[in-house]
Amino acid sequence: MLELNHIHKYYNAGTVNEMCLFEDFSLAIEDGQFVSVVGSNGSGKTSMLNLICGSIPLDAGSIRIGGKDITSMPEYKRQRRIGRVYQNPAMGTCPSMTILENMSLADNKGKPFNLRLGTNRQRIDGYREQLRSLGLGLEDKMNVKVGVLSGGQRQAMALLMSTMTPIEFLILDEHTAALDPKTAEIIMELTDQIVREKHLTTIMVTHNLRYAVEYGDRLLMMHQGKAVIDKAGEEKKAVLIEDILEKFNEISIECGN
Repeated sequence: MLELNHIHKYYNAGTVNEMCLFEDFSLAIEDGQFVSVVGSNGSGKTSMLNLICGSIPLDAGSIRIGGKDITSMPEYKRQRRIGRVYQNPAMGTCPSMTILENMSLADNKGKPFNLRLGTNRQRIDGYREQLRSLGLGLEDKMNVKVGVLSGGQRQAMALLMSTMTPIEFLILDEHTAALDPKTAEIIMELTDQIVREKHLTTIMVTHNLRYAVEYGDRLLMMHQGKAVIDKAGEEKKAVLIEDILEKFNEISIECGN
């Protein structure tokens, strides 16, 4: 289980621009849950992901995984248990390296560095099979540099690479936002397939309300650092896009827009 306990987070603390994003915010995510997170800009969606991953520090509160307090654990150590795919396809891969080299790099995540070859030739066939599962023809381009691939191909690789080593959590930070609609559909289908096959606890931030409704078994809507909608299981299945839009409109009116 992932637990955020009584989280406090301030930006520009001690200045005239001080902003409190999270104030005594708590959230628990059960093992194996696929949580879709929506919300307006500044609602705390990405900041919550950054807190979980250790990219930004807490001001108060604690984060626990499986009962273990990881609040003070540095980001690089958390990455051994957490895979993350970013909105920008360029952030999950190394453009100057080949597909093979990228796969090898991901395969060695969390392992000790020694003086040895970076690419294990014995694992090439395994890499090829994993790439073939994407259905994008990348298995025949092992020596092509990733920088020449399309955004969709790179994002598919980033998704695969983030889950190559054993992880407990998959963090998806608007990972289809920079893709064209057709490619975004392919990436979402791949996402759902990987999450199901590997039984990963997953948090997906998205602006696509249809994806939020169709995928996952829990839906959160964030506003000003709070969860204003939290539906799971059968309640989540009953949620319609119109329900989320209605809540967005209600918030917009409250904010004077």
